Amino acid sequence: EVQLVESGGGLVQPGGSLSLSCVASGFSFSNDAMNWYRQAPGKGLEWVSGINSGGDRTFYHDSVKGRFTISRDNAKNTLYLQLNSLKTEDTAMYICARIVGTEIANRGQGTQVSVSS
Repeated sequence: EVQLVESGGGLVQPGGSLSLSCVASGFSFSNDAMNWYRQAPGKGLEWVSGINSGGDRTFYHDSVKGRFTISRDNAKNTLYLQLNSLKTEDTAMYICARIVGTEIANRGQGTQVSVSS
């Protein structure tokens, strides 16, 4: 059974930082690209960042470029997202997903990030 379990969310002030993790199991993690998405209350799923299977190619939504960093440790089956210089508009549930082809094959339950003074 494929499982993706996110952690690391919390409440932080504007300008603060958080480190998110996503532990994967049930599939060959090193073979698949992975993405981070976020979903704010009342809004749809928004793609945030992506990384290829080897970890040497990364991609970012313009709204987070220069502030967020995606990475992965294939030996630990873990995906990461470092969030710096957080803004109130970054408040959302952050969800990791396994990508097969161009589709979301599996996704986690998410971890809540709240940015507020």
